[in-house]
Amino acid sequence: MSRNEWWRGGVVYQVYPRSYHSSKAGPVGDLKGITEKIPYIAGLGVDAIWLSPFFKSPQKDYGYDVSDYRDVDAQFGTLDDFRTLLEKAHKLNLKIIVDLVMSHTSEEHAWFKESRQDKTNPKADWYVWADPKPDGSPPNNWLSVFGGSAWQFNMFRGQYYLHNFLPEQPDLNYHNPEVVDAMLGEAKFWLDFGVDGFRLDAVNFCTHDKLLRDNPPRTEEGNATQLSFKDVYSMQWHKYDKSQPENLNFMRRIRKLLDQYPHRMAVAEIGDDYQTQVAAAYTATPDLLSTAYSFALMANKGTMPKASFFRETLEAQGAEPGDSWPAWAFSNHDVIRAPSRWSGTEYGHDARMSKMLIALVGALRGTPFIYQGEELGLPEADIPFDKICDPWGKYLYPKWKGRDGCRTPMPWDEKTPDGWLPVPDEHRRLSVAVQDGQKGSTLEMTREFLHWRRTQPALITGDIKFADSGTEDVLLFTRSLDGVEISCAFNLTASQIKAGTLDLKPFEARFSAKNAILFTSAKA
Repeated sequence: MSRNEWWRGGVVYQVYPRSYHSSKAGPVGDLKGITEKIPYIAGLGVDAIWLSPFFKSPQKDYGYDVSDYRDVDAQFGTLDDFRTLLEKAHKLNLKIIVDLVMSHTSEEHAWFKESRQDKTNPKADWYVWADPKPDGSPPNNWLSVFGGSAWQFNMFRGQYYLHNFLPEQPDLNYHNPEVVDAMLGEAKFWLDFGVDGFRLDAVNFCTHDKLLRDNPPRTEEGNATQLSFKDVYSMQWHKYDKSQPENLNFMRRIRKLLDQYPHRMAVAEIGDDYQTQVAAAYTATPDLLSTAYSFALMANKGTMPKASFFRETLEAQGAEPGDSWPAWAFSNHDVIRAPSRWSGTEYGHDARMSKMLIALVGALRGTPFIYQGEELGLPEADIPFDKICDPWGKYLYPKWKGRDGCRTPMPWDEKTPDGWLPVPDEHRRLSVAVQDGQKGSTLEMTREFLHWRRTQPALITGDIKFADSGTEDVLLFTRSLDGVEISCAFNLTASQIKAGTLDLKPFEARFSAKNAILFTSAKA
């Protein structure tokens, strides 16, 4: 693979800064704390670190509401702290990807403070403003992901502004060329600083329908969500409020900027009714983004998905026009941790499944993303109502407790204290110190697999071909490159499974390269 395409098949490890490690032993993690743990991350065998937002922010959505793109929020440290982190990562051959939130800002951003004053100021058209209907109601039926109308009335202007997420997160107006140029300038600042790329948060939300047409009612088409109930957002087909065709022109501008710097990349986060199709469209040609991942493999709450779920998702994206390179994740800071989401219980998990999932996401064709704690097999944490911080969780409680259960502090040892969120005792029992050097632990298996994977080009950039195992409980495929073929078999159940000549133990991941089995993950 070209050195300029290190991301193609490279493993990316997501760090949620406020929950990773505090250099001050405080309740919130910081950049110095992450720097202290970079040797641990490098030892996993990953290629890059994705840092969730650490920019200046009032923290209404915990950093995804940015008030200054060019400064570090004081709770995380300083620009010099980030520079030190970047330098240490690079010395250990780790790339750093920063989370750039481009579709919206914080209401505390200087741009919005100016924009909301009146209809004639220099930033008046930098956000999406619209007049009320004659009866005073919102301009159309668009809904916020977090519930309720996507429109908030502002008394100064006598208009509504669009917010696809919280009211404190007003949407930028990308139909205004000045906004496009300004946001590219924010990206350029970090490229000049030395970062290796961007994870582009909710980037398909950047452009809206200029006519503000109503979204049609939702049919049964489209992708499922992680929620086990129907919320109002899922009752619409989101035809006009996001994923507009002209947004691809903005993606081309991003790519043109990236190409001015060697070895840089951008991965899009796609949340859409038709996730695999949109993810493929955003990466279909060399003038678009490097790769994209969606929530397609981060949904289906309940029992472990069947083989067809994985096969059909990958084949669907692969069948889209163009030459898209995909990225895949089973967990991140927005979804219930996969070992619990697919265990059939709200907060349970099976250590065998945790190991198998690490191997599976690393064996699929694409760029694997691993969320902090996945290498430990952490289950979802049960957060009591009085400890819930996530505004989405507060809104949906008790139907759903939101995203705090996957955001709890990383357990480094059995004495890891509670932080901004409580640390479950079960997480402490699965801590890094407990698993480190423990043969058969999820942590050691993760290290073994990822280091071995680096020696197998077929698993990094090779083709994938699925096979019929004769049962939906076993996923079979081969990865091949330059005449080398690796056969992969995954038992997706907690039972012994026989499929043809295979006899697989519960949640077993088996690889055969040159007729040699690398490992099995059958032991808890």
